[in-house]
Amino acid sequence: MQDLSLSLIQSSTHWHNADANLAMFEEKIWALEEKVDIILLPEMFTTGFSMDVEQLAEPMNFKTQRWMVQMATQTGAVIAGSVIIKDKKHFYNRLLWVQPDGSVQHYDKRHLFRMADEHGPFDGGTDRLIIDYKGWKICPLICYDLRFPVWARNQHQGDGQLDYDLLLYIANWPAARVGAWDILLQARAVENHCYVAGLNRTGEDGKGIHYNGHSKVVDAKGQHLLDLGEADTAGTVTLSGKDLLAYREKFPAWMDGDRFTIQH
Repeated sequence: MQDLSLSLIQSSTHWHNADANLAMFEEKIWALEEKVDIILLPEMFTTGFSMDVEQLAEPMNFKTQRWMVQMATQTGAVIAGSVIIKDKKHFYNRLLWVQPDGSVQHYDKRHLFRMADEHGPFDGGTDRLIIDYKGWKICPLICYDLRFPVWARNQHQGDGQLDYDLLLYIANWPAARVGAWDILLQARAVENHCYVAGLNRTGEDGKGIHYNGHSKVVDAKGQHLLDLGEADTAGTVTLSGKDLLAYREKFPAWMDGDRFTIQH
């Protein structure tokens, strides 16, 4: 595993204005001071966390996906963030993972935030996505998924390998509950013997809900490698594959993990 560099763009968003958001995030991407492997954008980064799916949804391979492909190609980095997607007759809070070669993979948010009625207009995903990229196995998840450790559980395979090395969360996590965000990101890293990156937005949305960032990257010991605080800002961190493998070898608690399957 070579080292992997990761940039988190912690930002407010323009409510229900995809063009303004794409222009803003393009500026923020080009303002990054160094070339990186992965650039993370927030949950529903083109619209804010909205249930107005009929007005805001896009099909696949439309404006936002094409913009992400263009940005990935030009920067040489993966661009990842979630968008309201209409797929046939269904709506999804869909994370798009777009690589520099133009290939696209996606993950549909499994746990829909019922306190905002997300489970009404949206369908939940059924499959977890594990991405192989530059020698790393990466599992991208979305916001409310963070509260459900079984879905994220990093199990060991017959060859002694774990499911993934890096767990990603992109979010619109309100300031009122940011304490849980802080605790759970550390917990997911420690219990899954992996790096965890959590990217949350800032600002106030069109429903008057306030978000205060606290985006961070945590190592397998629960130590903070990056903490962006509450400002509109971006941060970059380099993850050491060598350090992760050495820690797993020195403290192989993962070998005693319970094996199970999830029934859909």
